[in-house]
Amino acid sequence: MQKTCFLEKTLASYKQILDHCRDVFYKKMTDYGASWRILRPISLTDQLFIKAKRIRSIQEKKENRIAEGIDTEFSAIFNYSVMSLIQLELGVAEEPDLSVDEAMKLFEQKSTGILKLMKDKNHDYGEAWRDMRISSMTDLILVKLFRIKQIEDNNGKTSISEGIESNLMDIANYAVFCQILMLEQNEN
Repeated sequence: MQKTCFLEKTLASYKQILDHCRDVFYKKMTDYGASWRILRPISLTDQLFIKAKRIRSIQEKKENRIAEGIDTEFSAIFNYSVMSLIQLELGVAEEPDLSVDEAMKLFEQKSTGILKLMKDKNHDYGEAWRDMRISSMTDLILVKLFRIKQIEDNNGKTSISEGIESNLMDIANYAVFCQILMLEQNEN
């Protein structure tokens, strides 16, 4: 019974955070259009890296001087991961080429896949992430980004390891897990 209760709580929190990320994505699309479509995958990887490095820096210094906190950065990591997955599927555009509606459909498709992966891994791992520290998950995000950079440097080829897409989906899920733990800490 306890596992079912935790899983239901996880799904409710996950969907709450996903709704927030979706809302931010939509608002940025209405403000900027699909300007991100011109970014090459390596540029999106670097943007994800910058966000994760800022989170780690704030965690280590225990202070931030820019108003946006790490919760905002974790949301950005989720959204940049979705953008990266879209770029991997569609390729790079020479100019913004998606309407808000088209981009939102792609966002839904990718975020649904990320959620399914979370459910599958949660089943197998038994929500082990709940016993992890947020700082450890930040480190795992950075490790996965270094892996992606190496795979990109190898022209996308791997001999035995997961590819870029799998790593991006894991990064997105870690970003949500961190936000869930932060929400739960604030509730207590």
